[in-house]
Amino acid sequence: MQLPAFIHFIFQSLFIMTALAGYIIAMLIGISLGLIGGGGSILTVPVLVYLLGVDPVLATTYSLFIVGVTSLVGGTKAYLNKLVDFRSVSLFGIPSILTVFIARHFILPHIPEILFTLGSFQAKKGSFLMMLFALLMLIAAVSMIRNYDKETASENIHTPHDRTLSLLVPGLLIGLITGLLGAGGGFLIIPALVLFVKLPMKTAVGTSLLIIAINASFGFVFSIGHFYFNWALLLPFTSLAVVGVFAGGKIAEHMNNDALKKWFGWFVLAMSVYVFVKEIFS
Repeated sequence: MQLPAFIHFIFQSLFIMTALAGYIIAMLIGISLGLIGGGGSILTVPVLVYLLGVDPVLATTYSLFIVGVTSLVGGTKAYLNKLVDFRSVSLFGIPSILTVFIARHFILPHIPEILFTLGSFQAKKGSFLMMLFALLMLIAAVSMIRNYDKETASENIHTPHDRTLSLLVPGLLIGLITGLLGAGGGFLIIPALVLFVKLPMKTAVGTSLLIIAINASFGFVFSIGHFYFNWALLLPFTSLAVVGVFAGGKIAEHMNNDALKKWFGWFVLAMSVYVFVKEIFS
C-alpha cells in the first residue's frame, strides 16, 4: 500500500470512528432522558459540532429537533403511566414558548458573525455560542453531581399560592436557553418542579420531558425556512436517541438513578472542560 493511500485510509477510518462515536452518544443522550428526564440534551450540540462537523449555529437547530422528538416520546410514555402534571406544563410551558420565539427570531439572527476583534483574535458567533454552551454544561454538571436532596425538597417552605410566580421566571429562562442553545434545560426544570411545585420525582421527570418537547418543537418550527436540514444525518441520530429513551426506561427499573446521575454529571463536567479548552485554543 502506497503512503498516500495509507494516509487516506487512516483519515477515512478516523472519520468513520468519529461518526460512529457520535451516533453511540446519540443513544446515551436518549438513555439519559429516559433515566433522569434531562442531562442528555446538553451533549447534543457538542456532539453535532465536534464529532459530526455541523456548524455551531445550525447545530442548535438540529438539537431542537432531536431533543423535541426524543423528549416527546419520553413524555408520552410518562403520560401513559400517569406521571405528567399538566398544570405545571402550562404554567412552565407558555412563558418558555414566548422566550423561545424571542431568542430564535430576534436575538440569534442579530448576533453578528464576528462579535469583536482584538489584535489578530476574532471572537466569532459560533465560538461564543459554544462557550455559552460549555458554561451551561458546567452548571448542569454541578446540579447533577450535587444531586439535590428530594426529602429536603419536599419540605420546602414554598406553598401552592406562589406556584405560578415560582414557575414563571424559570419558564422564561428555560425558553431563552432552549431558543439560543438548543438545550432542553431539564436540569433546571426538574429542581423547579420538585422544590416549588412539590411534585414527586417521577412525576417531575415526566412533566419535564413534556415541557422540553414543547419548547424544543416550537423552537424548531420557528427556525424552519432559515436553515437547510441534512435529514440523512438528523433522522438516524434522532432514531438512535429515541431507542435510548426506551432503553433508559428499562435501565431505570434496575439501577440507582441517583448514582447514575452523579456519574453522568462528571461526564458532562469533563465535556464542558473539553469545550472550553477547544474553543479557547482553537
